[in-house]
Amino acid sequence: QVQVVESGGGLVQPGGSLRLSCAASGFTFDDYVIGWFRQAPGKEREGVSCIRRSDGSTYYVDSVKGRFTISRDNAKNTVYLQMNSLKPEDTAVYYCATDRRAQCKWAVRVYEYDYWGQGTQVNVSS
Repeated sequence: QVQVVESGGGLVQPGGSLRLSCAASGFTFDDYVIGWFRQAPGKEREGVSCIRRSDGSTYYVDSVKGRFTISRDNAKNTVYLQMNSLKPEDTAVYYCATDRRAQCKWAVRVYEYDYWGQGTQVNVSS
């Protein structure tokens, strides 16, 4: 049973930083993609970033490029999302998800992922 668990959310002032973690377990295959998504109140869930386990290739949505960095620790089966220069519009519940069939080149699409975490709240406010 594949499981992913997020952690690291919280309250931060505009311009501040947070690091989210996504711990994955239960895989029976060697390669997969982990994606980060977020959902603000009243809005659809959107893809933020993704990383492929095998080669570390990444993708970022334009709104977070230059501010967010995704990385992986394959030994721990954990992916991190370092979020810097946070803005109030980054406020959302952040989810990580995984699937071996997902691509990580052109977008981070909700429908490509079957396994989801419970989410962690990020609030950016003064």
